Amino acid sequence: MAAVFLVTLYEYSPLFYIAVVFTCFVVTTGLVLGWFGWDVPVILRNSEETQFSARVFKKQMRQVKNPFGLEITNPSSASISTGISLTTDCLEDSHLTCYWGCSVQKLYEALQKHVYCFRISTPQALEDALYSEYLYQEQYFIKKDSKEEIYCQLPKDNNIEDFGAVPRSRYPLVALLTLADKDDREIYDIISMVSVIHIPDKTYKLSCRILYQYVLLAQGQFHDLKQLFMSANNNCTPSSRPSPEDENTDRSLLERAGLSESEGEPWEESSKDCVVCQNGAVNWVLLPCRHTCLCDGCVRYFQQCPMCRQFVRESFALCSQKEPDKDKLKSL
Repeated sequence: MAAVFLVTLYEYSPLFYIAVVFTCFVVTTGLVLGWFGWDVPVILRNSEETQFSARVFKKQMRQVKNPFGLEITNPSSASISTGISLTTDCLEDSHLTCYWGCSVQKLYEALQKHVYCFRISTPQALEDALYSEYLYQEQYFIKKDSKEEIYCQLPKDNNIEDFGAVPRSRYPLVALLTLADKDDREIYDIISMVSVIHIPDKTYKLSCRILYQYVLLAQGQFHDLKQLFMSANNNCTPSSRPSPEDENTDRSLLERAGLSESEGEPWEESSKDCVVCQNGAVNWVLLPCRHTCLCDGCVRYFQQCPMCRQFVRESFALCSQKEPDKDKLKSL
């Protein structure tokens, strides 16, 4: 339509056509350069630059002390018939309550009741929320800092070999950790922890593992604990530290390449593992992929995770900048 109008205008009067085109050019240039004082949004960047400049929101991390610790001892030997061994590491005296064959639906209804109805701070509270929708219950007293190993097993007279085909209506085992002393519940934000554990059986032979872990807060919230994906280990353990012969060999290779390090530098200082600069300690967690692979200096340059290329929506630091570093920056 515009082309037809311009052709008709040119046929009518070439001089008038040139004047109209020149006027349109001047007006457009003035809008772009802001000659008229109008705030007209104009995109002068390509799509890649616009995408790169997207803002990454940085979360403020809140440190909360979790009084509960639970791990599976020797997962390869666990089964429905032979039982399972659990290792606890609690900061206070606690109760470990195991619910075999717990109803999936009733468990998540119980978590919602913790938010909207009453706090699940004791085994009795969870039992009331479950309406006894489980097959068998065991309870153990855990002493403070004892790191006890607890052996749990279904009674043989139950004659349970599996929990049916997938998808299942019951979890093999749900472990609840609660504080034994009522006064301790006033100290900690986290008052209980629920662990959903899969145990292999006759029908479903997936290896034994913790499927989900939920921490329940005294304020009425619950959060799903998720593992962070670290790029490498920051702390060098004695077993992973190379022998003196290997260190000498590595140093000689570095000297040949012109990359020799100083003699006085300890091993821990050279074991930085930022995947970008290889010189800074990993400190930033990228969400939603949960890769922990960037240092304080490199995180500001990435809107995509360097490990999986997923766009970063949020990020947070594992630890704040050290006070000596802050003082050093002020002096500079």
